[in-house]
Amino acid sequence: MSYQEMFFTFLGGLGIFLFGIKYLGDGLQKAAGNRLREILNRFTSTPLRAVLAGIIVTGLIQSSSGTTVLAVGLVSAGFMTLKQAIGVIMGANVGTTVTAFIIGFNLSEYALPIMGIGALLLFFTKRKSLQYLGQILFGFGALFFGLELMGSSMDPLKDLPQFNDLMIRVSHLPILGVGIGTLLTMVLQSSSATIGILQQLYMQGSLGLTAALPILFGDNIGTTITAVIASLGASVAAKRTAASHVIFNLVGAVIFTLLLSPFTQVVIFLTDALNLNPAMQIAFAHGLFNVSNLAIQFWFIPQIEIIVKKIIPGTEKNLNIRPTALSESLIYTSPNMAIEQASNEVIQMGRYVLSALDAAKNFYLDPKNEWQEDVSQYEDAINRFDVELTEFLVKISTAELSDLESQEQAMMMEFTKDFERMGDHCINIIRYIEESIDREERQRQKDKRNKKPSPRDSYILYDEDLELLFDKVRKNIRDALTVLEDDDVELAERMLEREKEINQLVELLRSKYIRLMNAGEGRAGDSVVFIDISSNLERSSDRTLHIAKYILGNKYSFKADTKNFQYIETEDV
Repeated sequence: MSYQEMFFTFLGGLGIFLFGIKYLGDGLQKAAGNRLREILNRFTSTPLRAVLAGIIVTGLIQSSSGTTVLAVGLVSAGFMTLKQAIGVIMGANVGTTVTAFIIGFNLSEYALPIMGIGALLLFFTKRKSLQYLGQILFGFGALFFGLELMGSSMDPLKDLPQFNDLMIRVSHLPILGVGIGTLLTMVLQSSSATIGILQQLYMQGSLGLTAALPILFGDNIGTTITAVIASLGASVAAKRTAASHVIFNLVGAVIFTLLLSPFTQVVIFLTDALNLNPAMQIAFAHGLFNVSNLAIQFWFIPQIEIIVKKIIPGTEKNLNIRPTALSESLIYTSPNMAIEQASNEVIQMGRYVLSALDAAKNFYLDPKNEWQEDVSQYEDAINRFDVELTEFLVKISTAELSDLESQEQAMMMEFTKDFERMGDHCINIIRYIEESIDREERQRQKDKRNKKPSPRDSYILYDEDLELLFDKVRKNIRDALTVLEDDDVELAERMLEREKEINQLVELLRSKYIRLMNAGEGRAGDSVVFIDISSNLERSSDRTLHIAKYILGNKYSFKADTKNFQYIETEDV
């Protein structure tokens, strides 16, 4: 085999292997749905539970980096403390060893039929669950097919004097092996890929255990680069979470590099006693290293938190998002209290909508990623509230309710959907702002080719009437929450008056757009600002009128029927 053929086969095998791992993880994540995030969200109350959650989630999605990203999002939103995130990261390091054990079974000869079965399920079934299974099987097969290609390409290495000399040097200089493992994982962006290569080389006899273990330790340092890159330009919480990942893995690599000789003897003794094949021996060593590292550093989580906060000073941005507080036991013992509890959570959901709208307005005035991320996190919380509140309210409807309680239950269901749709409108506004900026960028490139100067400094058109529209819609959402809490009839009436002003503003913005285009001063992205954003704001305000009309209907003894108040929206969100 020529050097070119070796390189091309290795490169292709590596690509298929990385694709297999990614595709397998994506399939598992789709099959699990939102449960992975819920595991991290709900089961991290103690350091031990946080570690277990990290192990489970990483074992399922086959990516410690993916688990770390989830943890960063939950820390930023306030669902998880930095201390809990450190526990999750420690668990993620143990969970990622699952891949090495899967590789250790060496199912390469069955890789192609497994991929074939996966492809059949992917393309010839309509059920989502079977398609996800097909994706999992295809990724699983691709993983082993890629390994087989890498193994065949690396087989001639054991006959190269230069490679043998390098492995001898690594055996005598463990720090060199740590550096190789770190660099290789940083380049490949996958610790699983580095371990897979190690397993293939060790199976072929191209390197010994004393050379393989330092590379294994370095692999754990290299895998932190993904979290570091993800945290660049992100929040203080994200940077601290990434830093704790680096500290944990770096300290572990230093400890076990110093203890390389006794650790090697322990690995040889245990793997001989268990009669493991070479690939499983590397997997076992990887698992033993990560479990031992966890056992040592688990007791120092508070100290790691203190160190990280000193290294990265600053105040963590906390969105103060919390899970719903709903007690199903109240449904049949005290339906009235259950409805009251649901009402409180609907109000909390509305507060998240208010915060999402504020972040959307900030993104319009100053398009920074942090505002975009805030809207996304609030929308995620709104959607979770919608799901849990809807399930809770449906269960309430099965209990014995009075006419008034039945009416309140139905209206809470309506308000939940109203707030959920308002959250969708906030996300739409973010997308429209991005679209407007993108159109302006394309327009400027076209102007540059035609040697025409750009008539504007900013990438998105600022309009004071649109900012005023944001403020008026915000007031209606804010007042709707007050009306719902206090049954304030006067405030409900003011909301109806303000709605007329909002409709007039929307018409004014549309007229402005037409005048701008007729004058030849309009840009490609202006329609998005004047038409699409204003329409979403108007629809959000329309949704608040459900609450105002409900309160007014009760006050003046109108029949409180949801059909009387239903706002029908024919356009897609």
